[in-house]
Amino acid sequence: MFKIINTNNKARRGVLETAHGSIQTPFFMPIATKGAVKSLSSGDVRELGAQIVLSNTYHLWLRPGSEGMRKLGGLHNFMKWDGPILTDSGGYQVFSLSKMNKTDEDGVAFQSHLDGRRIKISPEGSMAMQSAIGSDIIMQFDDVAAGDSSHERYQEAMERSLRWAKRCKDSYNHNQKLFGIVQGGTHEDLREQSIKGLTEIGFDGYAIGGLSVGESREHTFRITKFLARKMPEDKPRYFMGGGMPEEIVYYVSVGVDMFDCVLPTRNARHGTLFLWKKDPTEAVRDAFELACDGACDERIANAMYNKVQITRESFEFDQTMIDPFSDCPTSKTYSKAYLRHLFKTEELLSYRLATMQNLRFYFRLMEELRSNIEG
Repeated sequence: MFKIINTNNKARRGVLETAHGSIQTPFFMPIATKGAVKSLSSGDVRELGAQIVLSNTYHLWLRPGSEGMRKLGGLHNFMKWDGPILTDSGGYQVFSLSKMNKTDEDGVAFQSHLDGRRIKISPEGSMAMQSAIGSDIIMQFDDVAAGDSSHERYQEAMERSLRWAKRCKDSYNHNQKLFGIVQGGTHEDLREQSIKGLTEIGFDGYAIGGLSVGESREHTFRITKFLARKMPEDKPRYFMGGGMPEEIVYYVSVGVDMFDCVLPTRNARHGTLFLWKKDPTEAVRDAFELACDGACDERIANAMYNKVQITRESFEFDQTMIDPFSDCPTSKTYSKAYLRHLFKTEELLSYRLATMQNLRFYFRLMEELRSNIEG
C-alpha cells in the first residue's frame, strides 16, 4: 500500500508499505548489486540512514543462482538485511552488455561475462529469480533502447516491454510488489502509449526507465516532468538510475518518489566527495525552492554542494574536517589530509570512509527533502 501524506506543489511526501517495513518517500536506494553495498556491511548501511537497498537479478542469477539463493534462505537472510529490498529485473544489464546478447520475443540470450556459458532470461524467468531472491519490490523485465536510438527502435523496445510486462504480471509472486517500467526514449508519444498500456495491465508502482542512458539532461528533465503528470497519482513513481543530487531535487519537485544510482558509491571509490556548502537544512531548502520555481540547471547544484577530489595535492597537509556540515562519522572524525593519505597509499579504508561520506550525503538530502514537503 502507498499513501500520500502531504504535498508541496507537485512534490509528494508518502509512505510505502512492504513486507519488511514502511519506507518514507521520497527515498534513495543504495546499490547492493551482488548483495552488498561496496565496502560496507548491512549494519553500516542501516546506520547511515538507508531504508531500502537495491540488488540486481542478473548478477545474483549468475552467482549464487536461483537454487542457491533458495538454499540460502533468500537475500534478506543471506546479507543480514532486515529492511526492504528492490531488485532490478536484469533488463538494464542486458542493455549494457548488448554486444553479448540476442533479443527475441521470448527474452534475451546472452553469454555470461564470468564463464562464457549461454543463459536465457525470459520475463517469466526474471520473475522466478526475483521470487527466489525474496525481494519486496520487483521490476518487470524490459527491453531498453540506447539513448541515441531511432524512433523506430524506441517504439520496438516500448511495445516489446509492454508485452513482457503482461507476461510478468501473469507469472509473478503476489507476495511481492511488481512495478511496470515506462519506456519510449525521449519521445512523448511513445511514453504516453507506454504508460497507458501499463496502467491498463495494472501494477503496484510505475518506473521511468530508459533515461540517463546517453540523452541530454534537458531531454531527461522534459520527459520526467511530462511523465509525472501522466502517471497514476495513487502509486509510487520511480526514476531508475538517476542521478546527481540536483537531478534528484528536480525530479522530486515534479512528483517522483523513488531513486537509485551508482554515483555516490562509484565517485567515492575514485576519491570524489559530495560536501555540503552550508547547513544541509538551508542548502536543500534553497535548492528545492529553485526547483519548484522551475529551475532545472546548475543553480540547484550551486545552492547545495561542492564536488571535491580529495586526492588533490592541496589537501596533503589539510587538517580541517572533511565536511563541517555533515553528520557522517567520516567527516566528524577524520581530516582531509588523512583521507587523502589513505587513497594515496591505497589503503582499503579509503573506500569505506569515502563511501560512508557520500551515502550519508544522499540520505541527508532525502531527509531534508521530506521535511520541505511536510512544510
